[in-house]
Amino acid sequence: MPSRSLKRITAEDLYRFQLITECRISPDGKHVAYVVQRIDREKEKKYSNIWIVGSDGTGRRQFTHGDQLDAVPRWSPDGSSIAFLSNRADEKQAQIYIIPFSGGEARALTKAKGSFQSISWSPDGKHILVVFRKRDPEEIAREKDEKKKKLGIVSREIRKTFYKLDGEGFLPTERWHLWLVHVNSGRMTQLTGDNRYDEWNPCWMPDSDGIVFCSNRSEEPEHDPDNDDLFFLSRKGGDAIRIETPLGPKALPSVNPEGSMIAYIGHEGRGDWWKNERVFVIPVDGSKSARDLTGAYDIHVSCWTINDMGSPIMMPPTWSRDSKRLYFQTAIHGNSTLSSIDLTGDGLVHVIEDGVVGSFTFDANGKSIAFILGTLSDPGQVYVYEEEKTAPRKVSNSNSRLLRSIDLGTVDEVWFEGKDGNPLQGWILKPPEFDPNKTYPSILEIHGGPLVQYGNYFMHEFYFLAAHGYVVYFSNPRGGQGYGEDHARAIWGCWGTKDYDDIMTWTDYVAGLPFVDTARMGVTGGSYGGYMTNWIIGHTDRFKAAVTQRSVSNFTSMWGSSDFNWIFQQELGDKPPWEDMENYWEQSPMKYIGNAKTPTLVIHSEKDFRCAYEQGEQVFVALRRLGIETELILFPDEPHGLSRGGRTDRRIARLNHILRWFDRYLKSE
Repeated sequence: MPSRSLKRITAEDLYRFQLITECRISPDGKHVAYVVQRIDREKEKKYSNIWIVGSDGTGRRQFTHGDQLDAVPRWSPDGSSIAFLSNRADEKQAQIYIIPFSGGEARALTKAKGSFQSISWSPDGKHILVVFRKRDPEEIAREKDEKKKKLGIVSREIRKTFYKLDGEGFLPTERWHLWLVHVNSGRMTQLTGDNRYDEWNPCWMPDSDGIVFCSNRSEEPEHDPDNDDLFFLSRKGGDAIRIETPLGPKALPSVNPEGSMIAYIGHEGRGDWWKNERVFVIPVDGSKSARDLTGAYDIHVSCWTINDMGSPIMMPPTWSRDSKRLYFQTAIHGNSTLSSIDLTGDGLVHVIEDGVVGSFTFDANGKSIAFILGTLSDPGQVYVYEEEKTAPRKVSNSNSRLLRSIDLGTVDEVWFEGKDGNPLQGWILKPPEFDPNKTYPSILEIHGGPLVQYGNYFMHEFYFLAAHGYVVYFSNPRGGQGYGEDHARAIWGCWGTKDYDDIMTWTDYVAGLPFVDTARMGVTGGSYGGYMTNWIIGHTDRFKAAVTQRSVSNFTSMWGSSDFNWIFQQELGDKPPWEDMENYWEQSPMKYIGNAKTPTLVIHSEKDFRCAYEQGEQVFVALRRLGIETELILFPDEPHGLSRGGRTDRRIARLNHILRWFDRYLKSE
């Protein structure tokens, strides 16, 4: 029989992908609960439900049902039930539900009015600790009054410096605080309540009597954002006790099984974003100074590798059962590995090396690990790894039928030398049915950040462009993470310098390949990648077409208008524009836009609070005035992350606009 022909990936396939967003292994290690997200094409809505599978891969079944968002599954300590968040009763208000693992209906535990950020069972199973932000009283009152509800907000009274957030909009006056939920009664008790401060990333002490959490309680937290501390708080309330740690950002504390040590992720110093995130340990009683376990290895503790099919979850450093080792994610050379290290800082091991590890958890005995692993050919599956086994076992099968039907093309990994003799890593995606005797148009993709990385992770956009006959190539120039602090620090305060050199060297490398048509090269990128696209068209005309997306174009007008507010100045020498206007303008692509000759499509979202759409408008209007072929595509109601999590029909429209533009200039006769 002839072999079954494979199809090429389409923009509409976004409707067909079902994404696994997180997983949790049961305390006895026999089952894994995981969340699967799907899309309703008619309603243009995303729904998610909880699935269960045996750790041996058997008994896979959907555990919760319905068109709602069921997420954040958490096993009770005895494994008899699962707590989770769901909006099944009210689309706009999630509550905590508990469902018996043996079967039965889920019961609503809470009747809260606000937002939940995290939930975690106490080790004794009597309480659930949550990070919760109440809705403002004015909003609740408006919802109860039909006339006021119809008229909407009359005005916003803003007194906080950080008053909006991309993807959320304008923030309430209430802050994130710690609450306890009694498992039997559902009664919620507030543990922290000072509205000058937020609290985040709480974890239980093993005896269930205490909580460790992070907070910035400096005099002006919004003007000193890296002055984070660890605190200890009794479950019964009272004053939080500060644990002395080095100055710097901190997150994701976890306490060892003996209750004597805290591990956390952070780095030392203010404003130095280029520094690697590291794993630190400190005694709970603060009797000794914090120790940096990973600093000697020049590795970045992070799960973030760029993709457009969901965001991997960063997990706290996880203790081995004997408290001798810690497990954590590390971004390195295009992978996000599961790594471990012992308490002396020796014995660094990469347990899972290839691909991107998302959420991971151990069973109660520390013998089995369940984790999500994404690769270049799969957005993510659940795996179980047992110490006595030789290889992880895949236990989920989301998208397997879809992926088997598609020819994605082939990807070659390349290491090459930069202008300064620096080693650089890149990837070349060749289209399906690639013929080495032909020449192809090509598209250079530039990642956002810049303090992130591309790598071994599924990118639907890349495969979509390759499916239409393009060679797609991408790399990690200096300024990103995953290659050590020198690599990340190289463009600190000087965007558009060494990163531009690296990108042009990469372009030279690809242009030298016999199957690449140098007369038909395009460039695109979003966020920082949009910045670099703007920069490129102002510095060279070697590309025949460009698409700049959600871009930065003018640092002067961006100061204070982003949800990052004033803090972007830390990347530019840490002075406000009125003290260093020349530097802001020197690093702004708008300074050089008068040199542009490249036909450029400008794409932006109207509710982009990270890079306000005026940044894209400036580029569009300038190109129009210069007589350069351009169009402006604006997406209503979408945030900065449209390409990753926007409404699916808009994501498809975006892809088709990009393809249309490149086809027009790179394929026309």
